[in-house]
Amino acid sequence: MFKQMFAAVAATVIMSSASLAQPDLVPAAPSVAASAYFLMDANSGKVLIEHNADERLPPASLTKLMTSYVLSYELERGQVSNDDLVTISQNAWAQNPIFNGSSLMWIEVGKQVSLGELHKGVVISSGNDASVAVAEHVAGSEDAFASMMNQHAAMLGMTNSHFVNSHGLPDPDHYTSARDLAILSKAIISYKNEYALYSERDFIFNNIRQSNRNGLLWSDPTVDGLKTGHTTTAGYCLVTSAKREGMRLIAVVMGTSSTQARERETQKLLSYGFRYFETHQLYAGGTELIRAKVWKGGSEEVSLGVQKDVFITIPRGKSDTLDAQLNVDEVLIAPIAADQEHGELVVNMDGAEKLRVPLVALEAVEEGGILKRLWDSVVLFFVSLIS
Repeated sequence: MFKQMFAAVAATVIMSSASLAQPDLVPAAPSVAASAYFLMDANSGKVLIEHNADERLPPASLTKLMTSYVLSYELERGQVSNDDLVTISQNAWAQNPIFNGSSLMWIEVGKQVSLGELHKGVVISSGNDASVAVAEHVAGSEDAFASMMNQHAAMLGMTNSHFVNSHGLPDPDHYTSARDLAILSKAIISYKNEYALYSERDFIFNNIRQSNRNGLLWSDPTVDGLKTGHTTTAGYCLVTSAKREGMRLIAVVMGTSSTQARERETQKLLSYGFRYFETHQLYAGGTELIRAKVWKGGSEEVSLGVQKDVFITIPRGKSDTLDAQLNVDEVLIAPIAADQEHGELVVNMDGAEKLRVPLVALEAVEEGGILKRLWDSVVLFFVSLIS
């Protein structure tokens, strides 16, 4: 491998804490009173705290995160529209006996409601009735929608989740985990238009005003989502995302003892993450990092970079110890396809490897003419003898 050393990533990393000559060590994670909990940086995917993160637990209304995600997916693909009028079925009726005592949007059987309004009812009002109406409109039946939920869970890598309904009322075969909920939340955040619903505090439908049950929207201005859940079996649950100084965290707490407890324990996680860690975007996806020699090609060089934005989460005050190197394949021979891997980016901190990302061709390089290929073959032969 040919190695090109970067003096540092100072040119692309904002050295916000470089002035701290002796940064504090990261203390132990706080004690959190929950059955399971999880804290992750939303951009780098770095896990900062976890406890029972893969235990299969009842999600209660956190189920509606997946209901909303599937709907967002279909909206972005143009399969459905927010303007679609949905006729409310008997199953989705607010007076359906299975919804007795649960959270509702208060939709009425036989009436038509726009899909956009129903989405608000799912996210803001946590309506079980709205969830069924969405499921029936998107998939034809709630059973078919549950199958879609499970397919999406598999595609996202949610290995400890299984859904049998769109709302989260208890069922022994209906479960998820704290880690899976964080993965799902990261995916939801990528749909910026739909994610904006999660920060709305109130929703009025049928002359009934209902407030978002995520109390952190009122007490913490950096919180802009996501969802609460509660049943007797699940306890009080909360999935939260907050953004401070460009750093976004996702926190999950499951099985706490009260509404106040789930908010208090969530704040413990967020405070710890923001206080002791920082996240930097090292490189933007598609940005040229180096040009490499190409043999037998129509072009003499190819541009190499990373496919996606590269983020790293590190202890606060350690950004000035980062350095990076590009390991590029020694011989690149045309044809070269766009996105074909030809090396790797390695990021170290204090001499220890922290990140390894493939380097890919940012453009295709076709084969050169016959004379170019013959000449380069001769040159490569003699180069191999020398090396």
